[in-house]
Amino acid sequence: MICAAVASPTASSEARAPGLFLVLGSSSPRRLALLQQAGLAPARVLTPEVDETPRPRELPRHYALRMAESKAEQLAEALAGERDWYLLTADTVVAVGRRILPKAAAEEEARRCLELLSGRRHRVFGGVCVLRWDGRRSRRVVETRVRFKRLSKDELESYLASGEWRGKAGGYAIQGRAAALIPWINGSYTNVVGLPLVEALTMLEGLGYRRPRPCGR
Repeated sequence: MICAAVASPTASSEARAPGLFLVLGSSSPRRLALLQQAGLAPARVLTPEVDETPRPRELPRHYALRMAESKAEQLAEALAGERDWYLLTADTVVAVGRRILPKAAAEEEARRCLELLSGRRHRVFGGVCVLRWDGRRSRRVVETRVRFKRLSKDELESYLASGEWRGKAGGYAIQGRAAALIPWINGSYTNVVGLPLVEALTMLEGLGYRRPRPCGR
């Protein structure tokens, strides 16, 4: 089952190229907010439903790209018969070495992630796929390196008590309270939030999508 929603009507004062429309294939409010921050309001938001189980010995970079493409291919079926759409999907993977950390669903799972990340560097891989109505696509993986401070017991317990970790890759949200626990990153900040924005916009434009312009300009 594919769930659909209409994006927040922030584009009421904007005009897009005739006929072209953007579809965001993600249930993440962070990805939608990042696009809106850049002046893009998707015409539709679709929620993909794919099996997110990593394959045996699958590398984090490959997994991030496979997930992004799998989401796009699944959602493209819901758009079959329509024209002029650009579908954007993404997946965020937190990894320590070759180990893929889960999207924490329980406190103990989040605790294990944070204890592993404490005082060390890790990588965040953002898989992005842009698929057009005519089958053309662009795909890439963006890598960001992140370092956590060494967490005290109080810091760990306080963060777990916040509940912010719930559903987050690696058990943390850099745009929230976890920002105070991360003294260093190298690479795209928005990639860690959920979508490497510069790269995603470049991919859209490379396939012919044009950003909306305010009316009257």
